[in-house]
Amino acid sequence: MEVKAVILVIDSMGIGAMDDCAEFGDIPQCNTLKHVCEFNEGLNVPNMEALGLGHLGDFKGIAKIEPPRGYCATLLEKSKGKDTTTGHWEIAGLVSNKPFATFPNGFPKELIDKFIAETGCGGVLANIPASGTKIIEELNEEHHLTKFPIVYTSADSVFQIALDTDLIPLETLYQWCEIARKLLDEGDYNVARVIARPYKVIDGKPTRISKDRRDYSMVPKHTFLNELKDRGDKVVAIGKIEDIFSKSGITHAIHTGSNKEGLELTLKAVKGELPLEDIAYEKGKQYNDKTLIFTNLVDTDMLYGHRNDAAGYGKAIEEIDTYIKPIMDAMKEYDALIITADHGCDPCVPGTDHTREKVPFLFYGKKTVPKTGGENLGEILGFDYIVQNIKDTL
Repeated sequence: MEVKAVILVIDSMGIGAMDDCAEFGDIPQCNTLKHVCEFNEGLNVPNMEALGLGHLGDFKGIAKIEPPRGYCATLLEKSKGKDTTTGHWEIAGLVSNKPFATFPNGFPKELIDKFIAETGCGGVLANIPASGTKIIEELNEEHHLTKFPIVYTSADSVFQIALDTDLIPLETLYQWCEIARKLLDEGDYNVARVIARPYKVIDGKPTRISKDRRDYSMVPKHTFLNELKDRGDKVVAIGKIEDIFSKSGITHAIHTGSNKEGLELTLKAVKGELPLEDIAYEKGKQYNDKTLIFTNLVDTDMLYGHRNDAAGYGKAIEEIDTYIKPIMDAMKEYDALIITADHGCDPCVPGTDHTREKVPFLFYGKKTVPKTGGENLGEILGFDYIVQNIKDTL
């Protein structure tokens, strides 16, 4: 019997500060969804509302539906972090007890020197924590004069490389990222991700090209994705999931340029209309009839959270909600849908970095949820609670 489970990650849609948020440089008032709702005078999200989102906090415009159509809960992170990699790994069952390293003063000289030598790039610009959009505006002219890549980090564990792909080929950027990943791993720097940040100058303004972004993560230890793959099930990664897990435990993958594209592909996958052979790692391989569809919707974080754009963030959540009902309608009797997040990125508090927050858990299954409705399960420790529910489905 064919069975599908969907994990839909609304990147950075946290729902309230964790008790230990101060250890991560955050204030207890952080609450991404609450503040986005308040800024926009409420959000129109009837489908997530029906599943129980309103039970998880005081979110303006999102009602507390009794009973909810699905099961809902507030998940507390076990891992020591507030970044994409840590959150997704825990969703997949891998708890990170050691936080990834950050570099508030830039990367060590010996690392940068090795990077310059092995890439042959001639030098680097910046090597400081910075906003990605601001740093390319500030250094674009010098980048064009020197042809040096712009290397920067943030409050997260990231080694980011930006360049104008009209000046230096995109393939070269990817090669330099692979070299950086190798050097970080060899030196045991414990950096979560190397991120390729390509941009072009459009109408005189340096503009990042989201569809060509690539993440080069550390390879995780064994996760539930590996269990599924090892037993012959399909693990379909949509968006940057493939990068977050460094392809480990993935059987099929497709990158996206926007949330809308990711949602369309997810809907097609649930309907069985996504041409899996075209995105398979191993062409012609036969798989079992169980499939995990793992989707990351990054626009909320990348385009709006980090840019303090609460209006854009709200519109993005509303767009996501319009796809929830079609996905639910397309599900078969034993399929399951889980909607969650990986951390926060509150656009309404000082700073532009991720915030250490709890995340929502919304679960729907035609067979699993009684016709009389679901319930609020309260606070649950561990994003890996998601894995427990996937195991019950697949």
